[in-house]
Amino acid sequence: MSDQFSKVSALLYEEAAALDEQRWDDWLALFTPDVEYWMPAWDSEHELTQDPTSEISLIYYSDRSGLEDRIWRIKSGMSSASTPLPRTCHLVTNIRVGAVVDGLLQVKANWQGNAYRHEKTDSFYGSYTYGLREEQGKLLIARKKIVLMNDTIPSVVDVYNV
Repeated sequence: MSDQFSKVSALLYEEAAALDEQRWDDWLALFTPDVEYWMPAWDSEHELTQDPTSEISLIYYSDRSGLEDRIWRIKSGMSSASTPLPRTCHLVTNIRVGAVVDGLLQVKANWQGNAYRHEKTDSFYGSYTYGLREEQGKLLIARKKIVLMNDTIPSVVDVYNV
């Protein structure tokens, strides 16, 4: 296994663990300040929306400050949709490391997230596309696109679900 693949895998697994363990500050620290975090909506049966600034997205943050605000609301209890927080379990698999494009290492992976809340378990699944950048000797997430494959969202979908 290559050293690069090991570093990428460790980053993706740490991201999942930080979400599941509700280590919000550790999770935020995995992202660059200029991160684009995007979960497009389905435009049709097989087409996703293409522009988060002019089309519907399920989640879109143009930089880390949006993620920080979301985590602040979750931690403060001011997000009624996130109270109580679900117990989650994320699985990350089929990690594929690609080339460097525009200074970002391209990575794809598949994921599944299970969330238990109010005596009910919801399952979410899909794929991730990452753009990773090394900063100060550490690999960080500069772009994250989440494709949610569920046709219907059984409850709230938030950063901790995906």
